[in-house]
Amino acid sequence: MDVTPELSRREKLRDIIFGTDTKAGRYFDLGLIVCIVLSVALVFLDTIESVNSRYGTWIRIAEWGFTGIFTLEYLLRLYCSAKPWQYARSFYGVVDLLSILPSYLALFFPGANFTLVIRVLRLFRIFRVLKLLRYLSEGNVLLRAMMQSSRKVFLFFFSVSLIVMVLSAVMYVVEGPENGFSSMPQSIYWTIVTITTVGYGDITPQTPLGQGIAALTMLIGYSIIAIPTGILTSEISQEVVRRKDLRRCSNCLKSGHELNALYCDKCGSELETDL
Repeated sequence: MDVTPELSRREKLRDIIFGTDTKAGRYFDLGLIVCIVLSVALVFLDTIESVNSRYGTWIRIAEWGFTGIFTLEYLLRLYCSAKPWQYARSFYGVVDLLSILPSYLALFFPGANFTLVIRVLRLFRIFRVLKLLRYLSEGNVLLRAMMQSSRKVFLFFFSVSLIVMVLSAVMYVVEGPENGFSSMPQSIYWTIVTITTVGYGDITPQTPLGQGIAALTMLIGYSIIAIPTGILTSEISQEVVRRKDLRRCSNCLKSGHELNALYCDKCGSELETDL
């Protein structure tokens, strides 16, 4: 039995769907990006009552059209993938499945219509289509900086929580239920809204003493709001320094190059490689 045509067909599909080296592959990716963006736009438009009442039928027809396209694409990826099960279990394989599953679930479970919002996950697929993952290594710097500063941020959060509890108790005693501070949770809500400088205004102190405490709470909020930003910025700076290459250029003696640098960014001389 000759299986060469079958293998050749799968290899051609693999080059088009998973690669961008061919003209057909680039057109496939471009068409997929357009479909992803349009399908996500439909999700948002469908939530606008005036648009839904007027164009709801057309939106649903278009959505099923995109669902059919993505279903066919998912099946083709399974068909031409060298390791279909590995693709199905991968992050993007799960995203591909979740992007089409809610539409089919809504047919059997009418109450599952809210799961259609999961279709927004299709936006994550653009990262794969545009091959942007190679540029996300810089994101690891931010992630490591956040992990390094987690203890400091937790300590800051704990300190702010103590301040919130104290101010809430004081405002509850000073203002009381007659001015909207009907319970401690209600006072905590007001304190958090005030200390974060949001200020919804649904609960406001009426007594002069309460207004003075509110002014102090606002000043405290402005004083501490920049602290976590400073902590994270400091950790990011230290992480960037740790990522710098300590190799010194033999020509201009400059150090602190990027880790993967082959040439000096000051004089252009070739850097020595570690053997």
